[in-house]
Order: sequence, then C-alpha cells, then structure tokens
Amino acid sequence: MPDMVLRLKDLQTHFFTDHGEVPAVDRVSFSVGKGEVVGIVGESGCGKSVTSLSIMQLVPSPPGKIIGGEIQFKGEDLVQASPKRMKQLRGNEIAMIFQEPMTSLNPLFTIGNQLQEAIRIHRKVTKKQARIQAIDLLNQVGIPRAEAIIDEYPHQLSGGMRQRVMIAMAMSCHPDLLIADEPTTALDVTIQAQILRLMKQLNEENNTAILLITHDLGVVAELCDRVVVMYAGQVVERGTMREILKQPKHPYTKGLIRSLPKLSEREQKLYSIPGTVPRLGVGQVGCRFAPRCEMAFTRCFQENPALYELENGQTARCFLYDEIEREGHPDGGKTSIGSKGT
Repeated sequence: MPDMVLRLKDLQTHFFTDHGEVPAVDRVSFSVGKGEVVGIVGESGCGKSVTSLSIMQLVPSPPGKIIGGEIQFKGEDLVQASPKRMKQLRGNEIAMIFQEPMTSLNPLFTIGNQLQEAIRIHRKVTKKQARIQAIDLLNQVGIPRAEAIIDEYPHQLSGGMRQRVMIAMAMSCHPDLLIADEPTTALDVTIQAQILRLMKQLNEENNTAILLITHDLGVVAELCDRVVVMYAGQVVERGTMREILKQPKHPYTKGLIRSLPKLSEREQKLYSIPGTVPRLGVGQVGCRFAPRCEMAFTRCFQENPALYELENGQTARCFLYDEIEREGHPDGGKTSIGSKGT
C-alpha cells in the first residue's frame, strides 16, 4: 500500500431537515495512497458528492453537519481543522474539480483573472509571474491559443475547454490530493476520453492522489486503481478495479455491472436494478439494499450487515459472506471488520 494521503474512518455526515435527520454519509471508511486513483461509484443520491464535500469541509451548514468519524489528510484530522486552516489547504494541498465548470467559474471575470487569483492566493508571485504560470498551465492541459484564451470569459469556451480550465486551476499549486466530482458527465464521449487521458497524465507526472467520483463504470475501468461502491450512504464493497469489475461480490455491484450494455449481445432491453433508492433515516433496520435484492433472505430485513473481509482483500456488506464463513468455521466465527477497514 502506498503512503496514505487520505484516510476516512467511520465518517458520518447528517442533514437535519424538516422531515427528520438524514444520514447522507453513514460510517464511510476508505483510503487513498500517494499516486493512486480511487473511484467512488454509485447511483445518484448514494452519498458520493456529500463525501467529497465533507473532505473539503464544504457541506452547507445548516442543514448539514459532520457528526462523527475522522478525515485524516497526511496525518491531520480535517474534522478538527479550523476554517483558517481549511482555507490554507483548499486549492493548495487539496483541490477539487466540480461536475459543471460553468457553475464553478465566475462569468464576470476572465479565465486569466480566475487562474491568476488561484495562483497568487497560495504562492508569493507577482501579477506578471502569475500570468506566465497561468498561460503555461493552459498549455499543459492542451488548450490551444492559451495566450488569447486567458483573456476570454467562461461563456466563450466550450464545455470541454471549461473543464480543462478547471483542471488547470486545480493543478496550479500541485496538490497532493485531487478530488474530481463527475468531471466528464456533461461532456461528449470524445472530450470525455481527452479529459480522462489528461487526468491520468497529471496523476503519473506529478504523483498526485486522485479521488474520482462517478457513476460511470467505463470511467472507472479507464482510470482507477481501486474502487469504493456506495449505496444509500454506506460503503457496500471495496476492492481493486479488476476485482470489482471481474468478480463483484455485493449484489448491488453485480447489478450495476449487469446494467452495462454489451456489444456482443443483441438484447433490445437493458437490465436495470428493480426498485428505487430508499429514503434515508436514522435507526433504519436491515440491509438498505434488501428491498431491491434478488438474493435477500429473512435476516437481511432484520439486521444491518457489517463489512465482511474476503480472502482476496475485497470487502462486501452482505450477509451472504457471513453465512459462508459460518459454514466454513464450526465455531461460528466471523470475519466481519465492521468499521475497522481502511
């Protein structure tokens, strides 16, 4: 395992609404090593983006609040960090690329103004030096006519160009951790491929740790070393990219992979997981995926499963593996790791 840059342990982020308390992130644990690309996968509403906002300490409060757990960044617990400390870290040591660049770039300022501001906040350079560095960054991310583009406004650029600007801004201070929240969702397939190649290139050249949030398993296969699968605010499976795609263990992960279209098959109708994501609430009993699971049995509706560690290093939140372990161990021993997983 490479040097740890980020480690989440039992992270809990809840929203306090008029309809009750909502555990959007419920005891989530995973890690990202130096130079590693880790993907968080799941349907909309599973807690992926709230997890990333929790790391950046950008969860809107009220109604959101981190109520428990740890966010260790290079050994420092960000949950306990002051607003002043987080301002020092954001954009400098931890950077984030948001899903829609048009909402992240200020339409009233030129690309150059915004890039130079990001550079000058964290580095002691003159305006002239910041402009030179900004042009260099635009060239690095493959933007043509960088000397002219730097004086243009966001609305004058295409979606792919704006996303490249966001990547340039995120990489301006050579962060140790880059969080990318659905960075290719709004782009066409050709531009998606270019953005993914660019992110991989930056990862390899700068040894930057990347936390990639996506619902696209194709993006995961292209970019990620390890994968965290989330459902209804919880981690339901963790493993390497190859293990998750070739030998998924959790029924939800299997459903996601089964939903992918296959060129070799001529079925007219794609498979979809039956049912919908449940409405979250504190004190829910039973596996959250049980109402949609084809393999659910009585215990699934009565108890909350923990994460079970499997022989190949994968973990899965499913009683099926508890049953297997009980059969294999006459003393009824478990291999549940609960919240102790990394």
